[in-house]
Amino acid sequence: MEDADKVFLEYIVKALVDNPNDVKIDRTVDEMGVLISLTVNPADMGKIIGRMGNTAKAIRTLLRIIGMKNNARVNLKINEPEGSTRPERTEQSKTPSPLKTVDQAMEDLKGI
Repeated sequence: MEDADKVFLEYIVKALVDNPNDVKIDRTVDEMGVLISLTVNPADMGKIIGRMGNTAKAIRTLLRIIGMKNNARVNLKINEPEGSTRPERTEQSKTPSPLKTVDQAMEDLKGI
C-alpha cells in the first residue's frame, strides 16, 4: 500500500487536534522521495508541533520508519497558517532528552 504513510499521518493528526475536519494532507512523490504537506486549523498548530517541537519530531520519525518499510524517503512539511507569526521562545529545555537514530528505533520495534 503506497499511501500507508498518508493514512497513518491522517489517523494520528486527527486524533490530536480539536478540528479534525480542517486537516488537509497532500502527498507528492519526486526524485527526492515522498513529501507530505500537512495543513491544520491555526488553533491546532501547537498540538501538532508540541513543546519544543517534540510532537512534530516524533511524527516525522514514525513517518521515516514507515517509509523505510516501503523503501521510500518520507518527509513531512507542516504548513504555517496565513499571516502567522511565531512568538519569541522564552522557555529553555531543562535537560536534553537522549535522541535515538532511526536504526535504533527500528531495532526497538523489532523486539515488539
